[in-house]
Amino acid sequence: MFDDFYGLEGRPFQLTPDPAFYFETLTHRKALSYLGYGLAQGEGFIVITGEVGAGKSTLVAHLMATIDPARLTAAQIVTSKLDGEEVIHVVAQAFGLPVQGHDKAKALGAIEAFLHGEARAGRRCLLVVDESQNLSVEALEELRMLSNFQLGSHPLLQTLLLGQPEFRDQLQGHPALEQLRQRVIAAHHLEAMEPNEVQPYIEHRLRCVGWTGNPSFDQRVFAEIYTATGGVPRRINQIVNRLLLLGAVEQRSRIDNAMLSHVLSDVARDGVLPSRAAAEVTVPLPEPQIETPARPAPEQSAPVASPDVSTALAERDAQIAELQQAVIELANAAEAGQSMAHSPGNSAIAALQERLAALESRLIEQDRTIRHTLTMLIEWIEAEDCSGRAAA
Repeated sequence: MFDDFYGLEGRPFQLTPDPAFYFETLTHRKALSYLGYGLAQGEGFIVITGEVGAGKSTLVAHLMATIDPARLTAAQIVTSKLDGEEVIHVVAQAFGLPVQGHDKAKALGAIEAFLHGEARAGRRCLLVVDESQNLSVEALEELRMLSNFQLGSHPLLQTLLLGQPEFRDQLQGHPALEQLRQRVIAAHHLEAMEPNEVQPYIEHRLRCVGWTGNPSFDQRVFAEIYTATGGVPRRINQIVNRLLLLGAVEQRSRIDNAMLSHVLSDVARDGVLPSRAAAEVTVPLPEPQIETPARPAPEQSAPVASPDVSTALAERDAQIAELQQAVIELANAAEAGQSMAHSPGNSAIAALQERLAALESRLIEQDRTIRHTLTMLIEWIEAEDCSGRAAA
């Protein structure tokens, strides 16, 4: 829907991993470096872990899209709760090997014969195992045994293990996995993206589908999206997808913080984001001034002892201006006192610093009061709207 409204050529924030939308954050760049090093070794295990939605599958999709099939044969499996025997059959199927019956020995023989054939043809083999945290210790041991297949002194199979953080903990701490640990030649944990990467990430995905600036975004929206999502790519996709849908419904050419607040309230109710992350997002100042409804609902009354918002905002603006002036004075005093290490000017700088700290404290308290007031006001108005609709 919103792609037509904004003239986009596709859906930029779909949740299915697509290498066409790959965006290289700092942590993904590091992961690719480890992958490149590991693949160059041609043996053992490479381990990539990360939180749900951190971009592990997208990273692998990008890797698979860059692989030269004339030099490397890759197979990928997504695991559920598999035991040792089941994982062998799943690996055989991933490489396209038909195995009659549920015979582990036949499956192992088919895999070994296939690996030898690929090696003689000049191709290495890579097995990508996604959701590795679902594997039992026995299944992981079977994968380690597959790494024993060799042609002469050359290993025939290399394995890339992808998993959530608990897989890293299991791999590092389980005593039965010592031999597997010794065969891990490269490992990296995907972190969430940095705050300054959120805007480039969103704009990159939009440009991939022909975005030319419609819709535009308020700068504060990117910071609030980071706060709400913790920088996890999949969560960002969920939020921006809903933002664009809301923008299309309301026919908006600019995405602002009021729209983001609305979306975050929806996803908090739906349980899409962790409640703690959603709660940390401050309620934005509504662009149009909120007016008191002419007919309050009988069950509701205006918030008790709420300070006047306009007065509070005016006081905050005055404090900001005073804070800016204090910063200027402090900078000037510091510049003037650079060559006078023991001069009386240092006491003036110290006084300005104390003044600056006091102003910052007052400003923080004022912001807290405004947010609390606005929250009460919005909840009151929403409650009245619900009562009005119920009465109608």
